[in-house]
Amino acid sequence: MKIKNIDHIVITVKDIERSIDFYTNVLGMEHFISAGVQHALRFGNQKINLHSYKGEFQPCAGNPEFGSQDLCFIVEGNLEKVKEELEQKGIDITVGIVDREGACGMMKSLYIYDPDGNLIELSEYI
Repeated sequence: MKIKNIDHIVITVKDIERSIDFYTNVLGMEHFISAGVQHALRFGNQKINLHSYKGEFQPCAGNPEFGSQDLCFIVEGNLEKVKEELEQKGIDITVGIVDREGACGMMKSLYIYDPDGNLIELSEYI
């Protein structure tokens, strides 16, 4: 077997509306209702499913927790401009722009938290 790519991930959140607001208005993802019942966010050809309580849909992770994710997203464009946009929106930058190594090589990254405390890494390959 050889894995091709990630299709979707699931995040368990305390407040669906607050999370939808963050991921759409701060990170620019598209909110939609998946399968008519589940809140989801689309970006590129991936999605994030939002579960409003631990174990909402079965099967699920063995220990779903709020704020336990560490996610890295590749941004379009310049990371400096992304940083400026986040600051204009009042988003606290946890760690400023630093060098990191991603799946495809070296990148610049900055870190913020979502409303549940999940660490969000925003990166640009260099």
